[in-house]
Amino acid sequence: MSVITRFAPSPTGYLHLGGARTALFAWLYARQQGGRFILRIEDTDQARSSEAAVQAILAGMDWLSLTPDAEPVYQTHRFARYDAVINQLLAAGLAYRCTCSPERLAALRAEQLAAKQKPRYDGLCRNRQVAAEQPHVVRFCQPATGDVGFVDQVRGAIQMQNQELDDLIIRRTDGTPTYNLTVVVDDHDMGITHVIRGDDHINNTPRQIHLYRALGWDSPTFAHIPMILGEDGSRLSKRHGAVSVLHYREAGFLPEAMLNYLARLGWSHGDQEIFSQDQLIQHFSLAAVNTAPASFNLKKLLWLNQHYLKTAETTRLAELLLPHLAALGIHTTADTKLHAVIAAQRERADTLAELARISAFYYQDVATFEPKAARKAFKGNPVPALQQVQERLAALDTWQQATIHQAVADTVAALEVGFGKVALPLRVAVTGGMPSPELDLTLVLVGRTATLRRIAHAIDYLLKSDA
Repeated sequence: MSVITRFAPSPTGYLHLGGARTALFAWLYARQQGGRFILRIEDTDQARSSEAAVQAILAGMDWLSLTPDAEPVYQTHRFARYDAVINQLLAAGLAYRCTCSPERLAALRAEQLAAKQKPRYDGLCRNRQVAAEQPHVVRFCQPATGDVGFVDQVRGAIQMQNQELDDLIIRRTDGTPTYNLTVVVDDHDMGITHVIRGDDHINNTPRQIHLYRALGWDSPTFAHIPMILGEDGSRLSKRHGAVSVLHYREAGFLPEAMLNYLARLGWSHGDQEIFSQDQLIQHFSLAAVNTAPASFNLKKLLWLNQHYLKTAETTRLAELLLPHLAALGIHTTADTKLHAVIAAQRERADTLAELARISAFYYQDVATFEPKAARKAFKGNPVPALQQVQERLAALDTWQQATIHQAVADTVAALEVGFGKVALPLRVAVTGGMPSPELDLTLVLVGRTATLRRIAHAIDYLLKSDA
């Protein structure tokens, strides 16, 4: 049997971390088993669904390279199929029309809670004759006795008493089908063999198994993945990082870092932390998914992203960095200078956005000096050192690392001071206090004209500060 998995988001919001991890696990399992991966857009809630959310989901999947093996399937294109199945259940006496009002259901719920009972529909309309023309919902007849169970590929055997289940609504008064009906029909029609989803769906699974049985269909294999919590153990929220995966793209994270991080959120392979996509496919198993919730850790994600920044192809990073530089008002090209800047700075940044920020001084003159760096570099009177090194740098015939280094060394010797007395104020004058590589390389990349102009600016700044 060929394995077919699916990811089935509702387009009522962005693709968040939990959804992206579910998609990844389903995609990995299909790839590992040589099967197929399907994307299904569950857009039956037309009031809350939006095309913008659909496009955000598709963009997030594309960024993470979680490519489905067919065009996305939209549930709103399948209403006729759902109606046919519901009518089949009605004709077989396995479903019925219910006219109970919201007021009656609310009163029933309050009564059951007061009696410390589990709220559930009491089956009042099971044996009533309700005309199709009357406003009604359609309910599925759950078995009243016995139990239902399944073997979850993450959690093991799960059993539930049928008396805990009530007759769920499978079609609303407005004629739209509900989740538990559509997901069963879709998974059957699409040949889904393994349903990999969040554990918030565990309670739906017994109900869905009864629907499969009533329709004479085989159930798929189920695997329910624990939720992702914040670092403080509470439900993941925006303050923890529960934002669109596209937010991380815009913040300068690399997709391979995000995939590696999501894979390790609740799954492990020994002590290995860094995984290529091929390694994830090779090693992934549902049996190795943890049963306990995973905790989102931004520091760990940043650590992984820094690793991939250091190892990514410079040519690719240059293209990815351009929008982040443009956001700072720097409009350049992926030329040899940008490649050199990336090589010099990449180990000093955790994200592309940070890499752009600490590299802006290579393209823009320093407007202000970082206070902490300036206090350290400009203490005492660094003006004479800056003036002398400026003269020697201006007199150079060639602007190269060796000649720049010698000019700084000659200034140190002439002033009979330590190297830092010249190099430190010079570095801050040119970089504003941003992290940078060795001084001579920094000045080469900044360029002769900009370097001399910035030294003059720093001297003027210091003289005015003393006035």
